[in-house]
Amino acid sequence: MGRACILFCKCGAGLLSEEKSAQIEPVLGKFDADRFDVQDLCGVALTQKDVIENLRQRYDSVFIVACYPRAVENLFRQNAIEWKGFQVFNFRKLSPEEIDIELSKSLSQTTKSREPETIISGLTVPAWYPVIDQERCTHCGRCFKFCLFGVYSLGDKRLSVINPLNCKNNCPACGRTCPSSAIIFPRIAEDGPIAGAEPGTEPRPAVSPDSSLISALNQRTAMRRNLFRPGLVQQAEEERRRALEELKKRGKS
Repeated sequence: MGRACILFCKCGAGLLSEEKSAQIEPVLGKFDADRFDVQDLCGVALTQKDVIENLRQRYDSVFIVACYPRAVENLFRQNAIEWKGFQVFNFRKLSPEEIDIELSKSLSQTTKSREPETIISGLTVPAWYPVIDQERCTHCGRCFKFCLFGVYSLGDKRLSVINPLNCKNNCPACGRTCPSSAIIFPRIAEDGPIAGAEPGTEPRPAVSPDSSLISALNQRTAMRRNLFRPGLVQQAEEERRRALEELKKRGKS
């Protein structure tokens, strides 16, 4: 293959422990590829998109060790970075050994020692903001109406994130309201579609052999309606309330 590089997200949200990061680093150093340590991929995609775009043009292949592939792809698309030539390995789910195996499928090993370059975002605030999976979004406007901080715009029946840093750190409330699991928060600690997992891949409850087909279908229908459970709505409202309280505290300080 041609020239390749590896982007390693050090995750400013703390989703990657220092221990696991230290285990991954020597794995990446084994391969014949330039390496870039990204201070925080969410922040860099927002403020340094030209740097990422330049790497895409310089290298034939760019391997990204970060979080969920769906989250990274839509993060790049939302920030006007062309999605071409990238391959993502999910450090939230893959072990260092599994990352080694996956990279070995595309890259040869080297004995040359290469010091990684560092890419920083320059942000002084957490790069917490929603990412829209436009292929799943129905532009219903529920998140737009639920958000109180002017993060979204909804014009010509198209939903967009126009003020990402207006979003309040650790508040995923609007994403809870999305009926199509189109809102992603890459920095959220929990798993599932809201973090970028593919919707429909969540574990399903086992159906006993003697259960009827109707019973099985009812179980699956109930799971699809999870977004509309009162408990989930209450969770979203509570998260929004905490974000408002935090905003008020900052205004008084």
